[in-house]
Amino acid sequence: MEARSGNSEVLGRLLQGYRSYLRLLAEVEIGRRLQGKVDASDVIQEVFLDAHRYFPQFRGEIEAQFIRWLREILAGTIANLVRRYLGTKARDVRLEQAIAADLDQSSQALGGVVIDPHSSPSQQVAQAEQAFLVAEAMGRLPEDYRKVLTMRHLEGLTFPEIAKRMDRSVDSVEKLWLRGLAKLKKTFGEVSE
Repeated sequence: MEARSGNSEVLGRLLQGYRSYLRLLAEVEIGRRLQGKVDASDVIQEVFLDAHRYFPQFRGEIEAQFIRWLREILAGTIANLVRRYLGTKARDVRLEQAIAADLDQSSQALGGVVIDPHSSPSQQVAQAEQAFLVAEAMGRLPEDYRKVLTMRHLEGLTFPEIAKRMDRSVDSVEKLWLRGLAKLKKTFGEVSE
C-alpha cells in the first residue's frame, strides 16, 4: 500500500475510493438503529478522521483487510452514536459486534443487488468486488430510487414496510423500485466499464 509511506494525501485519496460504499452501509445501519437522528455523511467524515488517526497501527497487507478495518471503524462510530442517542453510557462490545455483523451482511447483500442469485460460483465470488461498484452506482441515483433499493435489498423490508416508511402507497413503491432497479443496472454498467 502506497499509503504506508505516511503521505496523508495518498491515504485521503484511498479513503475517497470507499466513500460511497461506506456511506451506503452507514445509511442502512442508521436507518435500522437511529431513524434519521444522524447524517451518514457526518458519520463517514468521522470514520475518515479515525482512519487517518489510526492508520499507522493498521497491520493488514491486502485490500480485503483494509476494507474490513474500515467497516470495524464504522461499526465503532455507529455504536458510539447509538450509545449517545439511546442513552446507554457503558461500552458494550456486543453492540459493536452486532453492528459489525450487520455491516458485513449489508456488504454481502450489496454485492448481490445486480448479480443474478442463480449465477455461477465464479460470478458469485465477484460479489465482493461488485459491492463497491454497486455502491458507486447507487450513489449516483436519485434519492428516492436509492432509498427504496436500500430498504428492499439491504434492509430486507417488504414493500408495505417501505411504503409506510416513505409515506407512499405500496403500488407507487413497487413502481419506484422497478424504475430504480432498471436505472441502477444502467448506471452500474457505466460505472463498471
